[in-house]
Amino acid sequence: MSASNNPPVLVGVDGSSSALAAVRWAATDAAHRHAPLHIVYAIGAPMDFGPGLSVQYVDYDGYRQEGRKALETARETAVATTSPIGELDLETDLVEAPPIPVLRDRSESARLLVVGTHGLGAFSRMILGSVSTALARHAGCPVAVIPETTDHSGGPVVVGVDGSPRSVHAVEIAFDEAAHRGAELVAVHTWSEFFRYASRSEMQEEAEELLSQSLAGYGEKYPEVPVRRVVVEDRAAKVLLEVGQSAQLIVVGSHGRGGFAGMTLGSVSQAVLHGANVPVIIARAAS
Repeated sequence: MSASNNPPVLVGVDGSSSALAAVRWAATDAAHRHAPLHIVYAIGAPMDFGPGLSVQYVDYDGYRQEGRKALETARETAVATTSPIGELDLETDLVEAPPIPVLRDRSESARLLVVGTHGLGAFSRMILGSVSTALARHAGCPVAVIPETTDHSGGPVVVGVDGSPRSVHAVEIAFDEAAHRGAELVAVHTWSEFFRYASRSEMQEEAEELLSQSLAGYGEKYPEVPVRRVVVEDRAAKVLLEVGQSAQLIVVGSHGRGGFAGMTLGSVSQAVLHGANVPVIIARAAS
């Protein structure tokens, strides 16, 4: 199969334990899909250059040594993780450039970009790293952000649905992930009475119909995936985080109905990304 027909799972590493958690998740995903795994260590300050940012000297010899060590550890971790599954098509690359533009550019031809919740410079597990945040906003493919310590492998796949184009992409990804994992799919749709002049029962019925329309056809395509529907009057991020507490994965669109053209990350996806203790996929459209 050609690279264009079988794009790689791309994962960025920096030598942190958070990055190794991302490697394990990415390697498992790649092995199950018989896809190549590309592991990248990018040398450089983990930020884009811009107004007000000064250029500082970088010790490239030291970074190269750290990078080679990090890549070897990542390779060993990936191989050990996937040995029960099968042979892994694995490639590592050390690049002398800042990680955000490198991973952003390479995501254009990737199936999925995988990053940890934070790197070596994070203050807290609950504070998403600058690299993870930037890539969730700007990558050219779906982005999986992996926390370091949780394992809910027996839980469902949870997807947020609002009928927007990005939501459609999220539903596609969620069904595919649930099928590969042998997991239940929980489809969540919320509604609000703000600026509405209908009864709550009517709005509930409308919401249930929208969810049904959004899921139409997937039952035939993925008959093996059991589906549970959650339709409630509430804030979307709150319900997704509550339902997703025991999930093995949450999938959300990069932005939904409230977004505007060119918006990079909506309030719901951002809240889920920062608040979830399980892996989250941001369903960015492939470039």
